Amino acid sequence: MIRIHKQGIKPISLTLVFLIIVNVIVYISISINIIVFSIINIMSLMVFTMVTRFFRNPKREVVENPYFILAPADGKIVAIEEIEENEYFKEKRIQISIFMSIYNVHSNKLTSSGKIKYTKYHKGDFLLAKHPKSSVKNERNTVVVETNSGHEILTRQIAGAVARRIICNVKENDIVKQGDEFGFIKFGSRVDIILPLEAKIKVKLQQKVQGSRTVIADLY
Repeated sequence: MIRIHKQGIKPISLTLVFLIIVNVIVYISISINIIVFSIINIMSLMVFTMVTRFFRNPKREVVENPYFILAPADGKIVAIEEIEENEYFKEKRIQISIFMSIYNVHSNKLTSSGKIKYTKYHKGDFLLAKHPKSSVKNERNTVVVETNSGHEILTRQIAGAVARRIICNVKENDIVKQGDEFGFIKFGSRVDIILPLEAKIKVKLQQKVQGSRTVIADLY
């Protein structure tokens, strides 16, 4: 049975009500045309299935490791590069970016156990999430965790051209656990992980990753 994220209860319910109304109207209007009514039924089922699937929230067991950085989201690696991180670290770091399509699970997971040192929401544009400038120009939310191994890891939720709502459930000084949820982004987006230069990167460009399962980097 599919586990549904709490963020999906309202949109799934509204979608169901809307589709029922549409089907009733179609039935009343063209009740004698069974073929057309059947097509509308099938299309409605497809729409409902897609919306429900978007808000799925599978349970995943996590074996904690203080030196492993786990993927914060499902998706595809679209960037691995050295950057000048100017919001928090003010120094060169390694950025790994994960693009989340509408087909991916959109619950965002904590890469490490530790303490929340910093959170900040930024208003911005809605460029395509794959755009190189989306990390600094789009609406975004930044979270920094000081891990139990003494490292600071920055995770940035970035809204895309369709995603218009970023949800973050943690605040500064929270004690958090690797693999637990810290937020959600609706309808296609991107998540960046900012790592120390000495981090041993364990993923490649275009690789598909799973939140709380794929090891992004090793800090040992």
